[in-house]
Amino acid sequence: MKVLVTGATGRTGSEVVKALLERGVDVRALTRKQLKPGTLPSAVEIALGDLTDPVSTAEALKDVDKLFLLIAGVPDEIVQALTTYSLSKRAGLKHMTYLSVYQADRFLEVPHFAAKYAVEEAIRAGRMPYTILRPAYFVQNERGLKAALTDTGVYPIPAGNRGVAVTDVRDIAEVAAISLTEEGHEGKTYDLVSSDMLTGPGAAATWSKLLGKKITYAGHGDFDNFEVRMRKTGNPLRETANPISWLAHDLRLMFEGFVERGFRNTEDQTARVAALLGRPPRTYSAYAEELATEWATS
Repeated sequence: MKVLVTGATGRTGSEVVKALLERGVDVRALTRKQLKPGTLPSAVEIALGDLTDPVSTAEALKDVDKLFLLIAGVPDEIVQALTTYSLSKRAGLKHMTYLSVYQADRFLEVPHFAAKYAVEEAIRAGRMPYTILRPAYFVQNERGLKAALTDTGVYPIPAGNRGVAVTDVRDIAEVAAISLTEEGHEGKTYDLVSSDMLTGPGAAATWSKLLGKKITYAGHGDFDNFEVRMRKTGNPLRETANPISWLAHDLRLMFEGFVERGFRNTEDQTARVAALLGRPPRTYSAYAEELATEWATS
């Protein structure tokens, strides 16, 4: 079996590639440019192309059995996703797993949530076997906060007090691989969440304990400044600065929604993820401990 993975060099896609290879799956990665040696495992077949280009996308889908579709951080996700979906149906793929976002239908004022929900609905209405994954806030986002936490002693993400569901990208990858290699996942939508939830004050307390210094929560009362800061310095949820104005506003709307309405998960949802994985999902606190240990030795 051969699976095409989009977004294969990113934080989540690279873990999906790894999880598929561990299950003996042949993997083809769609990339926009030639990769440096070592970017992906040598066993991965590289297909050069762009999801905005139907010709190169159709070429990448040739002789592929299944697709993992990940589209992140672009304003035209609907175009890219539905173009790829239509080409996948034409190519006769047996299954597609699409990476959406948790509670996509509850935050339709957020552009990337609305785009993913529209894609979900199109997939559900189509005739191609599918699985939809809805991950919550990535615990790996915290990797990009090293300077704020260790230098200035501030937890800068306006997570609020109501509770934000979280997930680990390694668990996302494992569920993705399961959905693509095992039976019983056709037509399913999985909310990928952990047992604990993030709050601004809670995160500050966690990091204070792990780093052995006072960490202050920056609060969530000044979204204007939060958006300005992202436009100037880049997305705080990524390790590298990438100041994109539309994305800064998008994330501002997302966090405003989290503060106003919460982004909580339920025990039943966590139990369902545990049943899929055959173990409890990884937690925010466990990943924070990993990062703190790594930072202490780097």
